[in-house]
Parts: sequence; C-alpha cells; structure tokens
Amino acid sequence: MHSASPVPTADAEPDVFDLPVRVYWEDTDAGGVVFYANYLKFFERARTEWLRSMGFGQERLRVETGTVFIVSETAVRYLQPARLDDQLRVTVQVQDCRRASLTIRQQAWRGDVLLAEGTIRIGCVEAQSFRPCRIPNEIYERIA
Repeated sequence: MHSASPVPTADAEPDVFDLPVRVYWEDTDAGGVVFYANYLKFFERARTEWLRSMGFGQERLRVETGTVFIVSETAVRYLQPARLDDQLRVTVQVQDCRRASLTIRQQAWRGDVLLAEGTIRIGCVEAQSFRPCRIPNEIYERIA
C-alpha cells in the first residue's frame, strides 16, 4: 500500500484530514478486490500522515516524548469493494479526545462512493513499558 502526499479537498469538512491512496496488486485478494484487512492498513497510514501533517511524526513522538499511540479497539463496516488501480481518499476525523486516548472516525472513499468506514480507538502509552499515559500536551492542544 502506497500513498501520495496528503491533499485537502474542497468539499472536505473542516476537521477532516484526507489522504489519497492508490490500490496496488498487493492490496487485493484472489477476487481482485481490496482484502478486508487492508482497509485497516489504509486507515493506519492516514492516521500517521495526519499526525505528521501537524508536525508529530511517529518516530519524533517516540524519541522526544517517550510515548507512542496504539490501537486498542476497531470497528469497521464494509460497504462496497475497492479494486486494483482505484484511487481512494481515506479520511481521519477525531470524534472524541480524552487525556490518554482518542476515538477516530475513518472512511475510505472512491470518488463520492463510501467503501468502508470505521471507528478506531487509540491509546497513548509509554514507549518502553506500554503503560497508559497522557497524550503529550503539544498534541492534545492541537486535536482536542
């Protein structure tokens, strides 16, 4: 799964981050459609680029703050198949932000057709021990 640089779209909601993602052969199953688990990879890539777009690369976060984000829960609904060479738009929108976790709504679109949508719960943990901890203030202030 590869993607281009994040590009805001004119019709996007103000607090929605968009990431273009092209579907490659490696993303598809024997039926020629995107394998269901790969939507989680698309969602992960979009969340990573969303953080990076605010200046919070994952490695910088780990090194400078000693924290990382982990997925603690997912719920995904699959509505339409994506296929080889489709250009998708994967979105990130914070639904709920607490001091140590956030809930993110994500969607995968092909044009104006919603293909999959999910809710992902992310926890902030200490990088070494994986104990829950507060989201660094610099990030929390940007997303809360």
